[in-house]
Amino acid sequence: MAEREAAGGGSGSGAGPLPGRCAFFVQRKRRFCKMVPAPGRRFCGEHGQQEKENDRKRIPCPLDPKHTVYEDQLQKHLKKCNSREKPKPVYFVQDINAGVKEVAEIPANQVTLSSLSKEELENLIIKLKKASNGLELDLKEQVLSHQALEEALNDPKNGDSAFKHLKQQASILGNMEKLHLLGPGRCFVEFGAGRGKLSHWVDIALQDTENIQFLLVERATTRFKVDGKHKKRDSIFERLQVDIQHLCLSHCVFRFVYFSDKVPILEKKKLPVVGIGKHLCGAATDLALRCLVESYATCCNEEDEEPAPKRTKNKAEGASNSSNDDDNEGNKEDFKPVAGIVIALCCHHKCDWTHYVGREFFRSVGLGPVEFHYFQRMSSWATCGMRGTITKASTNEESEDHTTNTEEHDQIYSKTGTGSDALQGLLTVEERKEIGSLCKLVIDHGRIRYLQHRGYKAALQYYTDSSVSLENVLLTAVPETTT
Repeated sequence: MAEREAAGGGSGSGAGPLPGRCAFFVQRKRRFCKMVPAPGRRFCGEHGQQEKENDRKRIPCPLDPKHTVYEDQLQKHLKKCNSREKPKPVYFVQDINAGVKEVAEIPANQVTLSSLSKEELENLIIKLKKASNGLELDLKEQVLSHQALEEALNDPKNGDSAFKHLKQQASILGNMEKLHLLGPGRCFVEFGAGRGKLSHWVDIALQDTENIQFLLVERATTRFKVDGKHKKRDSIFERLQVDIQHLCLSHCVFRFVYFSDKVPILEKKKLPVVGIGKHLCGAATDLALRCLVESYATCCNEEDEEPAPKRTKNKAEGASNSSNDDDNEGNKEDFKPVAGIVIALCCHHKCDWTHYVGREFFRSVGLGPVEFHYFQRMSSWATCGMRGTITKASTNEESEDHTTNTEEHDQIYSKTGTGSDALQGLLTVEERKEIGSLCKLVIDHGRIRYLQHRGYKAALQYYTDSSVSLENVLLTAVPETTT
């Protein structure tokens, strides 16, 4: 506190503050403040508050120690702190899509890939090749396009990076059209939506179609969203800010707790859902598959099995309604809660055994969490092997990704523990790429097996050229038709 009431206060300070004036010594001006305080006060309004604040103690906020708060204002601050726990939305159910954590199976201390000996690495590669026996190693190329993006693809104003994203989006729409998923009476759920560009193009493709809804799922706060472009149109766009791990699309009894009206637009019309995603990163793909196939589809099927409430009716009423009842029964049998799944896969090195849906397949070929840990790390070799030849292109693409709040996850390289210098002498670049691709294929095949066991016709295909994106595999699934 720079207050002086004694003599020697510097030039112009005199022996103390002037009578009836503020007693605060202004160090910069080397004199006392000349403001007149209120009757009975020693300091003016400005310096009285400063004096009070100098005596107050600041403490770290218990919710987030990165910022501090006055101790006497703590309770008031906790009610409005941005780090406080906010009320959960109705569609939030803790870990509903997380999978079962098998602690006993996962070693506490995983040895890093670079710490493996030559023999241990060779044994892993032998297990990998054995697990891949019988799998379809050469995926079919399904590089398609869609007329909805024709104008944008031919627009010279779009740079190379934007052109690459447009080509991928056009191919995804082309594959959806081939599977008859672009049509009326659909609710499109885009997982990892980011700015919502994929839903934007789906809506453009279906601009003359009725009864279309969109759910955009994104856990992060996103800038420059394209949702606003559709507010004046008939399409319904709803954004859910939630981690896919906790997203419950259904509205039924789950884990012995009743949750009603989970997602309002799904509750209103009960449209079949189409799950879509462009570069859905690592474990997010597994969470999305479980969200659709287990949490949502299973609960919808359980609801359909419940007997309808009985009511009495006379014979005439029964005769007139018999044909309608038959039609309703037929429509009920044809209804599939999940009409299809189309997801561009990405970032296998970010997969997690706890969330992984293909654990059953891994066990069937003699593998477990330890092998999965190394395979998901080695999977990055598929893209890191070409690092030197695409540095410039990847830099351009990543720069756009960062400006769009990391909407895409293409071209992620050396930060994944890709083997380090210790392993580079054991394998050539081409061998590393081949092994990395094989790891991706085995992990993805576990997902395919998971969907097949749950009544879906699932497939993997290349949906774009590797010069456009190294993460160029598309997972598609539609319900198996019953005869």
